Amino acid sequence: MEGLLFGTAGVPISSNGTDSLSGIKRVHELGLGCMELEFVRGVKMGKETARKVSVLAKKLDIGLSVHAPYYINLNGEGETRLKSRERILNSARIGHICGARSVIIHAGFIEKDSRHDAYEKIKNELILICEEMNTEGLNITLRIETMGRNSQFGNLDEVLTITEVAGVLPCIDFSHLHALNGKNNSKEEFAGILTDIENKLGRDGLNNMHVHVSGIEYSPKGETKHLEFEASDFKYKELAKAFSEFDIKGMVICESPNLEIDALKLKKEFDDLTCCK
Repeated sequence: MEGLLFGTAGVPISSNGTDSLSGIKRVHELGLGCMELEFVRGVKMGKETARKVSVLAKKLDIGLSVHAPYYINLNGEGETRLKSRERILNSARIGHICGARSVIIHAGFIEKDSRHDAYEKIKNELILICEEMNTEGLNITLRIETMGRNSQFGNLDEVLTITEVAGVLPCIDFSHLHALNGKNNSKEEFAGILTDIENKLGRDGLNNMHVHVSGIEYSPKGETKHLEFEASDFKYKELAKAFSEFDIKGMVICESPNLEIDALKLKKEFDDLTCCK
């Protein structure tokens, strides 16, 4: 993947319309390079619309990803697990038609299991999902997101280790990692995360990243809610420095409430650093 693209989690606020096609057009007008299609309340996009999304995104050279529904728990029991599997597959099916590169997943909760046992159950579910995706010819990557609460599956080690499943890569949410313990908020700490990624996945891991970022409010239990950068203690300028020094490539999706405003702020920080190299 060439370069680092910045974009929004869903349709920009300043878009004339609230639909995905309007959002892609507005992302392009703003000078951003990507957008995440938010299927978080369910996969409601049809195949015809997905084909139109694909054509427009290719025409305007906008990278796409999709975020699978929040209602997923691959460590759940019975029907919960089966419905979670199908929600991920439906996200992949429509995402594939859209031409999206990745499906972002909140994999589940630890529940009453040990983290090891939860890991094994989630891993086995992902193997089944990837096998079905291969059978259907779905050319899209599953990405497990780092999460902002210890009750959830998805610390940094877990999302890196689970790449042992072919077809699975991480989605690194730097704000969630900060919210876990109030740390991971300096250039040196961000660099440590990027070093861990490179140690596990090689340079290819840094050349094909998917990142989430926002301002963040947190408590001793972890993430509380997303904030705008300026209303948060999250040091996005330090993150831009780490991105530049490691020369990462891929997609950076801003989830701040003001979406494109913070996406453009982070892009400017990164671009200013890159042009001075």
